[in-house]
Amino acid sequence: MNKRASLSRFVVTAALISAAYAVLTYVSATLGLAYLGVQFRLSEALNILAVFTPAAVPGLAIGCVIGNLGSPLGIIDVIVGTLATLLSAVSIRIVARVCKKTTPFLSIILSTLFNAILVGLEIVWLLGDSFTLVAFLVIALQVAIGEIVVCSVLGLPLYYGLKKQASRLF
Repeated sequence: MNKRASLSRFVVTAALISAAYAVLTYVSATLGLAYLGVQFRLSEALNILAVFTPAAVPGLAIGCVIGNLGSPLGIIDVIVGTLATLLSAVSIRIVARVCKKTTPFLSIILSTLFNAILVGLEIVWLLGDSFTLVAFLVIALQVAIGEIVVCSVLGLPLYYGLKKQASRLF
């Protein structure tokens, strides 16, 4: 494949991932599951795509920007949420190149850690009168539980479903 076709494929793949992430975030929002402490964002299952293609990194980040435009927490959620997603995607991509056998499970852990810490801090800071460790731990735990559930229940089957076809698809 020539460089132009390769770049086109990268951009199209990133755009498709971005669109899917944004749509799934808004679907989650209509169900009351996308924002604040208890989050079961269907879109977070797509983080596993960073295992298969580098195009997932910008795709997930841009999709998160678009998805977080609907957040009741405003522009701060666009920035912090996107940073959490970007750090998750980059770290998943790195792990995928180093630890082949444990990649799907490490990707869940990485997504959970980045989202629990960054989104937990954001929510406590924006909604609380003052920051307390207990409030942070409660919110971070809520975010972590949602992330683990979505990435395990939806992300792992997506991983195993795409694993054999990934070289052809991406």
